[in-house]
Amino acid sequence: MRERIGFFCSECGHESGNWLGRCPGCGGWNTFREAPTKRARRTPGAAPGARTASQPVEHPPEPLVGAAPSQEGRLLTHSGEMDRVLGGGIVAGSVILLGGDPGIGKSTLLLQLAAAVGNGPGMVLYVSGEESRQQVQLRAGRLGISCDHIYFSSEADLDHIRSALESVAPALVIIDSIQTMSHPDLPMLPGSIGQLRECTAELVRLAKLKNFGCFLIGHVTKDGALAGPRVLEHMVDTVLSFEGDHHQNLRLLRAVKNRFGATNEIAVFTMGERGLEEVANPSALFLDGRALDIPGSVVVSALEGTRPVLVEIQALICPTVFGAPRRATTGVDYNRVVLTAAVLEKRAGLNLTNQDIYVSVVGGLRVVEPAVDLGVALALASNFRNIPVDSGTVVMGEIGLTGEVRAVSQAEQRIREAVRLGFRRFIIPERNLEASSHHPDLEVIGVKTVREAIDRVMSDE
Repeated sequence: MRERIGFFCSECGHESGNWLGRCPGCGGWNTFREAPTKRARRTPGAAPGARTASQPVEHPPEPLVGAAPSQEGRLLTHSGEMDRVLGGGIVAGSVILLGGDPGIGKSTLLLQLAAAVGNGPGMVLYVSGEESRQQVQLRAGRLGISCDHIYFSSEADLDHIRSALESVAPALVIIDSIQTMSHPDLPMLPGSIGQLRECTAELVRLAKLKNFGCFLIGHVTKDGALAGPRVLEHMVDTVLSFEGDHHQNLRLLRAVKNRFGATNEIAVFTMGERGLEEVANPSALFLDGRALDIPGSVVVSALEGTRPVLVEIQALICPTVFGAPRRATTGVDYNRVVLTAAVLEKRAGLNLTNQDIYVSVVGGLRVVEPAVDLGVALALASNFRNIPVDSGTVVMGEIGLTGEVRAVSQAEQRIREAVRLGFRRFIIPERNLEASSHHPDLEVIGVKTVREAIDRVMSDE
């Protein structure tokens, strides 16, 4: 196959027959580099410029409905928390992108996952472009991992990785990290947009063709977003975000995208001396050490994926010393807290115009669903009036701008989780009262408006 000279953008891989000062693809200046490119293959004897003959299709199309469904099950990780996030295990042929801050424990998590799969029926290929064999061996020794079915490669060239896949035939492949991989046909540096896109596309193709599960570790930017083009998240089947605070042992694994399970599902781990340990009862962990009968503290039932989790919301209100009052939040959406404060002032008569407002979710969990609005409102009202909410009460409900309390989804499941932890009193939307019909021994109060909820809670204390 003859070669000719072409020009490629070192950032995005855009190809041009001539050198250009500015890339029309990514807009970068002076990014074009001269490199040989392969000329298209022409059928022998055909006239110049004639179209290439069609090649035989390796896997011809089959009827979707009439074809026999695949009977292959999921590859279990033997970790209840990880299997929950993935929707029941690793689907054969799926590609999973894992992102998180540096040092949060991504490599530790996947090395433990490799040991769990390797101790089962499958082989594991661990490819690291950032660490040597000795470094990974030291981590494995610290974690107490001893498995003969984990094969290691420190290659970053995609051709060498293909050869390793042929020789090992693994059930699980771990790439640490995708930013270090390089496609030999692209004259660009590893980590560039073109390399990321092409390496990911090739690994996705190999995973579907050879039917193995694949984990890709991805770097994140300083803002916490996955580095590289957004198309990577569209190409893979699942996107996992590994969250946590370096000053705490708590780690949260959240499914941002999942074609084979629920999104926003979370797994809870704690980082110990022997690696990550799963937390089977996260609600008890988040409520551990909770102060009782303190104004501004309310327990809410939040739904993370398919799992109800009980968390404590704390609110603090104090007079502002500046012209504009301050609003600060941790673990809850800032805009929803501001809207809730405005509803309290307009619909419930609480004068918060000259008050600083601070709202926090205890334990490090980030709550994203609107069902915690009522809990935030009651915590603010409790601290403002200096009246504590009963410590055995669980609150749930979404608040509208007119002050109404809207129904929440899966209310019965939330109530069951709270009952399991010993709670007997609930403040819920009136439209969800039928969810408590199976628990006649509970005290369930249905409310229509946020004013009614405040009056019922404050008057009962």
